Amino acid sequence: MSIQLIQQAICYMEEHIIENINYAEVAKNVHMSSYDFHRTFRFIVGMTANEYIRHRRLTLAALELQTTDISVIDAAYKYGYESPESFSKAFSKFHGSTPKQAKRKGAKLHLFNPLAIKIIVEGGSVMDYRIEQRGKQKFLTLMRAFSNEILNDDNDHSVPDFWSECSEKNLIVPLKSLCAKGKQNLYGLCAPVISGNSCFNYGIGILIDENIDLKALQHFTQNGYSILETEPADYAVFKCFGSDGNCIGDTWSKFFKEFIPQTGYTQAEETDYELYYENGENGLFCELWIPVKKA
Repeated sequence: MSIQLIQQAICYMEEHIIENINYAEVAKNVHMSSYDFHRTFRFIVGMTANEYIRHRRLTLAALELQTTDISVIDAAYKYGYESPESFSKAFSKFHGSTPKQAKRKGAKLHLFNPLAIKIIVEGGSVMDYRIEQRGKQKFLTLMRAFSNEILNDDNDHSVPDFWSECSEKNLIVPLKSLCAKGKQNLYGLCAPVISGNSCFNYGIGILIDENIDLKALQHFTQNGYSILETEPADYAVFKCFGSDGNCIGDTWSKFFKEFIPQTGYTQAEETDYELYYENGENGLFCELWIPVKKA
């Protein structure tokens, strides 16, 4: 279960908090890809693992500065900063006081305690889903690699910018034209991440079916488009209603916090995707298809 792994990850971070660790090493310890761990941790906890480590270190540094005779310089290096200047800047931003001020009585400091993940069942809310089985599928895509670090960063717009760029360069309309009218649906595809890789591949594409002209398909693959193949899988399908992509993030959060703990499913290591219908129901932004398996 993802929540159990996240708690295990938090314990590992606490045990090695002043060592040279980051989210990739923590992911390896709980036997998850850095991509899956980064995304799961962010949706369950509300911050990235690197943010958690940084907040805990700054809390412990403040306590040590207040209660011992450790110098600011020694504290900076002990808690993973390259220089006293970078430490002071991060410390001041987090606490609202400088490290020197923290050594005096009366300094204003923030306390960020270790997290304990608990499952809280809240009644009254409904999460509609369906389970769909799909065999092998092929997609014609415009694919690009993105750093795992951008996942769920509210200030990062790399993926939406990728959609805008492809649209402005008129790369999406020709793609859709391969499909019959009324079936010109688009997919936003996240391919499985290779273990140890710091990037994930995201593609904008169409489903290749028996109606696609193979000669036209070859023309596209010779001009920068690529084929993405998926293996047979069961998918949990959720409808995302809203005016923008925020509804996708909300659905992912509910998937980890509500769907997984209560259904006995867990996410499978296969391509997940957003399905954007040409003629979708009113208010539907997209459908989110997440590959799942019984835990």
